[in-house]
Order: sequence, then structure tokens, then C-alpha cells
Amino acid sequence: MDQGFFLLFAAASVVAAVTLVLARNPVHSALALMAVFLQISAIFVLLEAPLLAVIQIFVYVGAIMVLFLFVIMMIDVREAVLQRFLPGSNLPALVLLVLLGVEMLVLVLRSDRYSVAKPVAMRTSGEVRQLSTTLFADYLLPFEVASIILLAALVGAIVLARKEPQ
Repeated sequence: MDQGFFLLFAAASVVAAVTLVLARNPVHSALALMAVFLQISAIFVLLEAPLLAVIQIFVYVGAIMVLFLFVIMMIDVREAVLQRFLPGSNLPALVLLVLLGVEMLVLVLRSDRYSVAKPVAMRTSGEVRQLSTTLFADYLLPFEVASIILLAALVGAIVLARKEPQ
């Protein structure tokens, strides 16, 4: 069952990554990148690493995506949509993408590294509980101040990116 979920999350992350690369709208690319980050977080949950999953969501989906959205808001999105990164046809890039995908699939299928053996049970300890207690009890004020600063930066980027009515 875990292998099925892994294949589902892996396939969804690959589809989102391809969408990220092929999307013409920068906002759609940012949303696809967020979907990739969420799928990777789900894979961390399957690997019984909830701390990494939460860190993935907080750091990458939360902070990094906010920075990407700041950049997208600062540039003129309408003008960026009209410009293409590669002028002409994207056929060579698509052929290279398919070749690399086939190569990766062949290497994974020929490898004996991915067997159906049960994973070794991980030792659970109180380190995660201790870290979360320290973060949300002792350092709650700095954590909340950082979130207020990020919110103020988001509002400032929206104000700066807004066009003046003509």
C-alpha cells in the first residue's frame, strides 16, 4: 500500500514539475512549484519523517513561495507572458525531456535497489517533541514576529506592484 501511495505522489510530482517547466504564465509556474513541494512533503510522510514534511511545508511552501510570488508581482506579468524564454519551437527541449525520462525509467527498473522488502523500523524519540516544545513555547514571540514581518513584506509587494490608474 505504501508503494502505491509513493508511486501516486511521485507521479503527481513529476506531472507538476513538467507543468512548472511548460507553463507560460509565471503564476501558474509558481503554483505548480508549490504542488511539487507538497508532493515531496507527502513522500516525507510516507518515509515516516514528519518533521521533514513539516519543515518542507513551512520553509519551501511558506517562505520560498512567498519570495517567488514577490518577484512575480514585482515584474510586469502581462509583459512576461508575451515573452518566451526560447524563441521558436520547443521541440528540442521536449525531445530531451522525453529521452531523460526514459533513461531515468530504465535505470530505476534495472536497479535492484528498489525491492519490496519491508523498511527497517525507525527509532522514535522525544527529540521532535522537544524541538517543537522549544520552538512554540520558548521562541513563540520571535516566531510570530517573523510571520508578521513576512506579512508586511507581502502587503508592501502588493502595493509596489499595483499599477497606477491612467
